[in-house]
Formats: sequence, C-alpha cells, structure tokens
Amino acid sequence: MALGCLGIGTAQAQSVNDSKFGKGLQFIAADSSFSLKLGARFQTLYQGSTTSGSGEWKDRLLIRRARLKLEGFAYSPKLEYKIALGLSNNDIGNDNPEMFDNANSIVLDAVAKWHFRPNWELWVGQTKLPGNREHIVSSHKMQFVDRSLLNSRFSLDREAGLQLHHTHQLGQMVLRESAALSMGEGRNIAVNNTGGYSYTAQAEIFPLGEFEGGGAYVGSDIYREESPKLALAAAYNFNDDTNRSQGQLGDFLSGQRDLHTIFVDAMFKYRGFSTMAEFARRSAPDGPVITTTEEGQVDETFVTGDAFNIQAGYLFKSDWEVAGRYTTYNPERETSLLAQEQYTLGLSKYIVGHSLKVQSDVTLQDFPGRDNGYQFRLQLEVAL
Repeated sequence: MALGCLGIGTAQAQSVNDSKFGKGLQFIAADSSFSLKLGARFQTLYQGSTTSGSGEWKDRLLIRRARLKLEGFAYSPKLEYKIALGLSNNDIGNDNPEMFDNANSIVLDAVAKWHFRPNWELWVGQTKLPGNREHIVSSHKMQFVDRSLLNSRFSLDREAGLQLHHTHQLGQMVLRESAALSMGEGRNIAVNNTGGYSYTAQAEIFPLGEFEGGGAYVGSDIYREESPKLALAAAYNFNDDTNRSQGQLGDFLSGQRDLHTIFVDAMFKYRGFSTMAEFARRSAPDGPVITTTEEGQVDETFVTGDAFNIQAGYLFKSDWEVAGRYTTYNPERETSLLAQEQYTLGLSKYIVGHSLKVQSDVTLQDFPGRDNGYQFRLQLEVAL
C-alpha cells in the first residue's frame, strides 16, 4: 500500500514535467479553476567602451536583467493574468524615492486580461503601453544584446491603466487596434497623479497573415517563416502635463509639459532573414522644452526630437546569426543634448532559441563634431 501511494504521488508530481526548458513550470488546478506558469531568467553582461574624447577603456561585468514571471488564467480561461518582477539592480533603481514611496521599483507587470468577447480584450493593471515595436519585443527575445538608442530616448515603457485590444481578419490580412488610458508618470508611481493622463493608440496590419509563433514580437527569424511575413504599425501617445523628461521615463523635473510622440515601424521575415525599421518623433509644442539657470545654462530638459532605427539579420541553419543595425538620434537643438549615430554589428548563437543564447555586438558611436566612441558587449541569457 505504501509503495502504491508512493507510486501515485510520484505520478502526480511528474504531471508537471510536460514543461520544456525555456517554457517554465506549468500547473493547472484539478478543477480547472486556475492555471499557473512560472518562469525565471537572467542576463549576464560584459560591457566595455571608450568615451568620446579621452579614448579611455572602461568596462564592467553585471547582471543586466534578472526576472521572475508568473502567468496563467484565474477562474476562467477568459481571464488571464501576468505578474513580472525585476530583481537586478538595473531593474530596481529609481531616481526619485518620494515618487515610489521610498520603496524599490520591483514590479514590471501586474495585469489582468479579460477576453470579454471574441477578438476583444480589456487589460487592467500595469504593463507595456502599445508603443514602438522594439520595446514590445521582450528583452528576452531581442536580436541584439540590447535595444537601440531610439528606444532608450523615446520608448513609452510600462504604466498602470486600462487598455483595449481588438483583432479582426479580412481574408489573409490581420488587423489589430489598441488604445490605452494610463497615469502618465511611468510604472510603480505611489503618489497622486501629477498633471493629466496619458493617451495611447496603435494600429497594426499584417497584410500577408500572422507570423509563426507570434514572431512579429520576436527578434530574429527563429521560426524560419516558410512564406514572407510583414507587419506594419503606427502609434501615437499624448502625455498631458507630464513632469518627467521622457514622459513615462527619465528624470522628474520641476515643470510640466504636454508631450506628443509618434511611432511608425515595420518588420519583415522570410526563411531566416529578418529586418525591422522604426521612426519616432517627440515634440512639446505648447511650451519651451528647457529651463535655464541664472547664468543661462540649461538646467532641465524634456527629451524631444526624432530618431530612426533599422536592423537586419540572417539566421543560419546552424543557429548562428549575423545582424547589423544603424540608429540615428537627433534631439531638438534647444535641448542642448548630443546628436548621435550608431553602427552596430552583432553575432549570436542560439542554443535553445532565445531561452539559452550567447550574444555579442560591437558598436561605433559617432558624435558629430567630437571623437567617435566604441562599445563591445558579450551577454549570456538563460531562461527557464
């Protein structure tokens, strides 16, 4: 009897072993009232660079990201949830403790997704806003070691609020529309709303049909599309009276401005070849984007201007990939921020897709009127 009970217990324990490496541990309640998928990942990064002017080599080895994610459904498969926590110092840091109630900024995502009608979803909570494609692509599934300069200057990032998503199909063509109403100051803000709210709208079209495995939000053509696939999207964000230099990101400033941000992007994949292009522009038409000191020096700056990024790569059947990227960033002259162009060459080895990979890239950083800078990065990613 004891052996029989042990055998039953072992069989039950083994029921979770349907999970595979990179897919997390998955559980479904006996009465199907909820499910849970638990995943964890980290990125170990070596980064070395020369600064413009001095030529001095500076390097570091760090845990770039360490993430814990829980997702599944609650009560009904129509009500999904996602919780993602950032545990590395890069994930946690904040530059204004008062705005975060003197606590670390650990929560990345905490969102419920209600499928209230076929092809309609209502999201409630904190998660990524429907902005530029490069940011919607998870940091777990990037083609390069990290995202481009366009994303770091103009991304909408994450924020608490409401989102409405709709998908419909016309023959082979798939169309998606998304709209979001959010707080306007970024993720994990613990004080009353400052200024107004943030309003985001996005439209996306897949003229040649859906990508394999959600590949429109995956860097590289991991699934080696058998037929050409194309995604086109445009997004607009109006952040009413924000007090952060980049809207949802950046320094907290003493003044407030209305920020308008436009994104246009495209992605194409076919048989191992992939390319993605993005354009972003941010403006503050209702007031100056800087404040100055009594001496006339720039004191505070809202980051406005435009950027363009294009990248392409080819994934060989050996799971090695060579990729290149060009990014140009052009801040408005009034900001006194430095314009920059970046040329990046990447080499990646996908051992188990994006779940176990080694990526490296080297970047030439071109500052007009100043000496060039160089950067080398080597990163290991492990996702359970």
